[in-house]
Amino acid sequence: MITPLQSPVFRIIGDIVDNMGVKAFVIGGYVRDYYLHRKSTDIDIVVIGSGIDVAVALGEKIKSKVSVFKNFGTAMLNYKGMEIEFVGARKESYRADSRKPIVEDGTIEDDQNRRDFTINALAWSLNSDDFGELVDPFGGISDMESCTIKTPCDPDITFSDDPLRMIRAVRFAAQLGFDIETETFDAIVRNAARIEIVSKERIVTELNKILLSPVPSIGFELLSLTGLLKLIFPEVEKLKGIDRVGKHAHKDNFVHTLKVLDNLAMKSDNLWLRWAALLHDIAKPLTKSYSPSHGWMFHGHEFAGAKLVPTIFRNMKMPLNEKMKYVTKLVLLHLRPIILSESHVTDSAVRRMLFEAGEDVEDLMLLCEADITSGIDSKVRLYMKNFEIVRGKLQEIEEKDRVRNFQPPVTGELIMSVYGMPPCREIGDIKALIKEAILDGTINNDYDQAYAMMEKLAAEMGFTKLT
Repeated sequence: MITPLQSPVFRIIGDIVDNMGVKAFVIGGYVRDYYLHRKSTDIDIVVIGSGIDVAVALGEKIKSKVSVFKNFGTAMLNYKGMEIEFVGARKESYRADSRKPIVEDGTIEDDQNRRDFTINALAWSLNSDDFGELVDPFGGISDMESCTIKTPCDPDITFSDDPLRMIRAVRFAAQLGFDIETETFDAIVRNAARIEIVSKERIVTELNKILLSPVPSIGFELLSLTGLLKLIFPEVEKLKGIDRVGKHAHKDNFVHTLKVLDNLAMKSDNLWLRWAALLHDIAKPLTKSYSPSHGWMFHGHEFAGAKLVPTIFRNMKMPLNEKMKYVTKLVLLHLRPIILSESHVTDSAVRRMLFEAGEDVEDLMLLCEADITSGIDSKVRLYMKNFEIVRGKLQEIEEKDRVRNFQPPVTGELIMSVYGMPPCREIGDIKALIKEAILDGTINNDYDQAYAMMEKLAAEMGFTKLT
C-alpha cells in the first residue's frame, strides 16, 4: 500500500537517510491518524542507526533549531507547525520491578515489536526505493477497520513491561470509540495490579486525555470493568452501587457522575470543568445517611467534596494552583443554581452566587445544567426552564449591581486612615457588614452609600474621626 507523504520535509529526510546509507520510517500516531482521517502534527521518525545524526542534518538543511536529548537518544525540531522527533530503532527488555527498560539498538521489526498496540505499530518507509510503502506486520490496518484495540505481541508481556499501556488501551478506546479485543482486555484484568509501579504524573496525563475524549464515560466504565479504577482513583470507584431500605433507594452515583460528565462534554472542552463534573459528587459516599422519613440523604456533600478536592490533587500529583482552586470552587457551589431554580429567585440569592462564583459563573451554570440527569423528561424540562429564569436574573443583577468579582468600595485601609486605628476585629466587622448589605440589596454597590454606612457603623461602635 502506497500513501502520499505530501509535506516536502519527508522527501528531504528521505534524501538525507539515502545519502547516509540508513533506513528511516515514519511510525506510530501520525500514520495511524492519517488512516483515521484525524489531524496530527506530531511526527515520529525511527532511524535504523542514529536518529540524532539525521535530525541534526535535517536542522541544517531547513535552518531549524534541533533539541538533542542524548540520554534518551532522541532529537526534536519544528517544521511549519509540525513537531518532528527522531529516535534510533531499538529493542527493549524490562525487569519485573521497574519501568525503566534495558535498551539496545534494533531493527524496524524490533521497534514495531515494542509498540503498545497494532494501530500504533504502522510505519511508512522514507527511503527512495520504497518511499511511502506501508509496513504493517501486525495487521494494524485491519484492526482499525474493525475498530479494535489489540497488542502486537503477547498482551501479558506488553502490559507487564509497561503497565501504563493498560490505561492507554482504555484511553484509545474512549478517544476513537474502539473496542478492546477480548484477549487484550482479559490481560489488563490479570495485570491491573502492575499499575502501582507507574508514576502518578503519567497516569494523570492519560486520565486527562480520557476526560477530553468525546464520550468520557466510555473510558471510566472500562477503567472500572478492568479493575484499574479502584487502584488509580478509588474515590470515583466508591461512587458505585445502590443502597436500599424498604422502598427507599438512591441512584447509582457512579452512573450519575458519568452521565453528568458526558452531558458537559457535549457543551465544553474545558478540561478543568470536566474535572469538576467528575468530582462534583465525590463526597457522597462520605456523607451518605438514611432517614425513615426522608430516605437517603447526602447532606453537606458539596462542602465535604470541596475539602476533598485538594487532597485528591495532592495524592495524584496534580497542580496545586489556580486550576485546583477553580475545581474546588465549582464543587462547592454546584448545588447553588439548582437550589435557586427550585425556589423563588431573589435578587439577594443571585447577588451572592455572582459574588462567590465570580468569572466562573457561566461554567457553574454549565455544570449545573449537566447535573440534571432525571429520567423523567417533564422534570428535566422544568429544571431547564427554571435555569433560564436564573440566567436572566444573573444578567439583570450583573448589569445593575456589578457584583461579579466585586470588592467592597470601602477598604480596611480607608477605615483605619479615617479613624486613626490600627488593624482590629471591628474594622473587619465593618467591612463584612457593608459587603452583606450590598449582597442583600440594602445599599447599592456604590462608594458614597458604602462610605455613609461605614460612618454609621463606626459611630455606633464609638469611633471618632481624625480631624
